[in-house]
Amino acid sequence: MLGPPGAGKGTQAARIADELGVTRAASGDLFRENLRNETELGLLAKSYMDRGDLVPDNVTIRLVMSWISAPQQGDGFVLDGFPRTLPQAEALDSALEPGGIDRVLYVNVAEDELVKRLAGRFICRGCQAPYHAIASPPKEEGKCDDCGGELYQRDDDKAEVVKNRLDVYFEETEPLVGHYSRSGVLREINGEGTVDAVGALLVEALR
Repeated sequence: MLGPPGAGKGTQAARIADELGVTRAASGDLFRENLRNETELGLLAKSYMDRGDLVPDNVTIRLVMSWISAPQQGDGFVLDGFPRTLPQAEALDSALEPGGIDRVLYVNVAEDELVKRLAGRFICRGCQAPYHAIASPPKEEGKCDDCGGELYQRDDDKAEVVKNRLDVYFEETEPLVGHYSRSGVLREINGEGTVDAVGALLVEALR
């Protein structure tokens, strides 16, 4: 899954993984899991994520490649948020030889829409359920509908960090669109429809 922050990659990657019956990994979730376990990689990654910067390639590659090589991924997998740079893409191409990636799905969303989406996102501290101030607000402000947990905004979703996140994406990650387009595996999808409509387009692109 390829696309800017706020494009809905996480939601759609989970749906696609269920559709295909395979596992899914989001690099951000892997980093946060390592942080909860107080690993060296997790603490190092947090210092970059809190500023809205990309985690360095050598840190990201070590973590994701370890996940890919696990037996559970033997029947295939969906990657969400990796690769993010050309060196990461090249490392992934090398690790998956022969054959490489079957399909890269690029979810394209306009920048003004991305800012609106990102600045309104909140997460439950208890069950990690996602909310949005406009699109999917909780019944009671600041409280999770499911478990009653406190809702918080991730540091990298705060308004002052959002613009930097998008600047970093367009500088370092958007070149991947050209990289995978040249290899013939890229499919571009308009990500500004409903979740179901975008999901249907993605499944069609896979087929």
